Amino acid sequence: MDFETLLYDVDQHVATITLNRPERLNAFNQRMRDELLDLFDRIDADDDVRAVIMTGSGRGFCAGADLQSGGDTFDAGAKGRNPDEVNRDGGGLVSLRIFRLTKPIIAAINGPAVGVGITMTLPMDVRLAAESARIGFVFARRGIVPEAASSWFLPRVVGISQAARWCYSGRVFDAAEAERGGLVETVADDELLDRAKEMATEIAVHAAPVSVALTRQMLWRGLTFDHPMQAHRADSRAIQGLGRLADAREGVTSFLEKRDPRWSMKPSQDTPEVFPFWDEPDFS
Repeated sequence: MDFETLLYDVDQHVATITLNRPERLNAFNQRMRDELLDLFDRIDADDDVRAVIMTGSGRGFCAGADLQSGGDTFDAGAKGRNPDEVNRDGGGLVSLRIFRLTKPIIAAINGPAVGVGITMTLPMDVRLAAESARIGFVFARRGIVPEAASSWFLPRVVGISQAARWCYSGRVFDAAEAERGGLVETVADDELLDRAKEMATEIAVHAAPVSVALTRQMLWRGLTFDHPMQAHRADSRAIQGLGRLADAREGVTSFLEKRDPRWSMKPSQDTPEVFPFWDEPDFS
């Protein structure tokens, strides 16, 4: 795959996405947005991929929005768009696509992660941060507000009070504070990618891909439920739907025979429907 802003590799069922604009600390621009959206579609369609890692090239993870346009960076009218129409936030498009992803995804934050550089990690399943990483929800210091649907994700990850403290001040803080606040797990700089790969490989090798894909949907969609009965409906359909299929038989048989499982089902083809009541909202 040829990308301008990303590097992509798959090894032993683990895909690694590397944000690749090191001369700009991997700052987020429209091209990166479009390439990420395209790549996530490809990842969901590729049954060889069972887990995903995202990291950054060079000394940064992502420095946030590219500010090369100066004071007009966030002015839709200055970019030729109709300022009287609500233009969809690019970071939000990426975050919502990650929310819908069927593969577990781990952020390996190897350096500065500010603005969209941290908000797009919120719908990821795990955030590992190098001890030297710096993080900031800096929007209020740029005269704007949190984006990438982070006003929904961040309080669910760290709680409303911690989210408010970080967002209202807009300050940049270290990985140790991020860990105390429940945002990341810190890892020694030289062990970051190894830890991410270890975690991803454990999923890719031992867990049934369809079970993981369905579990991810159940966990993330469950955050929107207003009663546990909705989760019970999904659980019941999932257990019944999977229980009669090949991977459930293989999972039990391999356990009883004390051997590694040989999964045969594919998320792109074999995932049962367990959310007939799910209504995907549109932007309008």
